[in-house]
Amino acid sequence: MGTRDKRVDTYVAKSADFAKPILEHIREIVHEGCPEVEETIKWGFPNYQYKGMLCSMAAFKEHCTFGFWKGSLIVDAADRRSDEAMGQLGRITRLSDLPPRKKLVGYVRKAKELNDAGVKVAKPSKPKPALEPPADLLAALKKNKKAQAAFDKFPPSHRREYVEWIVEAKTDATRQRRLAQAVEWMAEGKPRNWKYM
Repeated sequence: MGTRDKRVDTYVAKSADFAKPILEHIREIVHEGCPEVEETIKWGFPNYQYKGMLCSMAAFKEHCTFGFWKGSLIVDAADRRSDEAMGQLGRITRLSDLPPRKKLVGYVRKAKELNDAGVKVAKPSKPKPALEPPADLLAALKKNKKAQAAFDKFPPSHRREYVEWIVEAKTDATRQRRLAQAVEWMAEGKPRNWKYM
């Protein structure tokens, strides 16, 4: 028999009003599709495990997400959306954004079957090319020796996370805030996603 985690109850209760019915619906579907599933909180949001990672859901200010650990082997191409949201189902703002219940339960059952069979998802074998830091980041690092030293010591993945975070800002004000925050965290030796480690 699966387990329910009170921290997931708390996560749902603290979510925005629009998100609560979506998260509760997803939660029930996961338990229906895999009654042995175990709930937990990883990386700050609800994750479901059954013989390894199965799926996860999350709520943000204006949307929710839901995705499978082995999503490329589970979710039909017709249901896959990559509209700047994690998970295979894209930005979910209302229940009608989700595939029908029967289909979602089927996805959960497929995920369970893959974990039962010990199937692994092939990881991309080609590493991402180095990403050039933007001029404003280089200038800010030049002014802060601790941040510069940390950035230089970071592995390529940590440097990439900072660079992508800064260059993906949609407004100049956001970019400047992110730049200042990045330099502050790097001066403390923190990688971009230090909160989730």
